Amino acid sequence: MSAIENTLPPPLQPAKTHTPAGSLAEQNRTETLRKTAREFEAAFIGEMLSYAGFEKALSGDSGFGGETFSRMLVDSYAQSIADVGGFGLADKIYDQLKDNIG
Repeated sequence: MSAIENTLPPPLQPAKTHTPAGSLAEQNRTETLRKTAREFEAAFIGEMLSYAGFEKALSGDSGFGGETFSRMLVDSYAQSIADVGGFGLADKIYDQLKDNIG
């Protein structure tokens, strides 16, 4: 070690929080379950939009690139719909997951 390294202060450490380990684990579990429920609802909405013909209406006769883009656009719309509340399906899925996954 050089003389300069001996004079440097120790690196900063993140502040310690005083939350019990159980509540942090429960918080992570809750966030994961909610995220999973929203993702499922978004996938469901995307399939509904595709089945209704929304994907075909967007792509028209634009070929493979257009079909791919329209599928991505439908997925984006579905995710946006789910993020602002969707149909309430995510809440029901979350309730089921919360009660049945230990």
